Amino acid sequence: MKTLDTVKLNDTVIINTLNCTGKLHRRFLDLGIIPGTKITPIFSSIFNDPVAYEVRGSVIALRHEDSEKIVVL
Repeated sequence: MKTLDTVKLNDTVIINTLNCTGKLHRRFLDLGIIPGTKITPIFSSIFNDPVAYEVRGSVIALRHEDSEKIVVL
């Protein structure tokens, strides 16, 4: 099982599932992070937390603790 936090910069992957519930799950859906969507890490901060991702034409930042809950292909 590969999670989003392990993807290298500029490697595009496809979201498979979300391993969370409640408010975080809803937040992901609101940001366009849904199964079947392509996502690419494009910038990492100095300590690798947070990381900026391009998803559906927008750039969003996710903390490591959140990105490890997103399973990718």
